[in-house]
Amino acid sequence: MSSVFTKIINGELPGRFIYRDDTTVAFLSIEPVAYGHVLVIPVAEVDKWTDLDPQTWNQVNEVAQNIGRAIIEIFGSERAGYLIAGFEVPHAHIHVFPANDMSGYSLSNTMRADATDPAKMDDAAARLREALDTDEQGFPR
Repeated sequence: MSSVFTKIINGELPGRFIYRDDTTVAFLSIEPVAYGHVLVIPVAEVDKWTDLDPQTWNQVNEVAQNIGRAIIEIFGSERAGYLIAGFEVPHAHIHVFPANDMSGYSLSNTMRADATDPAKMDDAAARLREALDTDEQGFPR
């Protein structure tokens, strides 16, 4: 059975896409620790990041780093947080988020999906796509 991330990647479930190429996809988390919280995911459905082939791992991290730079610029955060947990969805993924302290590193501090402001989520996605020069599906322009 496909993971929820594969269903988002394939368009079976909605997602606010930030970036997409043949190897990697990035979209906003529906339960963010802060507005601008992005999940960077390999297209290949691999459960553990430690099982990714080195080439895919390098590409996913390069995308995460570029998104992290954009997050710092757009949201004015001191840092871009980077977290791998992997217990929520059995599909390798990196959390990248605006960070000014350690609170975002606890995924128990997320906003519930029904408590996020859709306008703020849309704005965060649009600003990140603009910084990365990608379209609404995350593809480079």
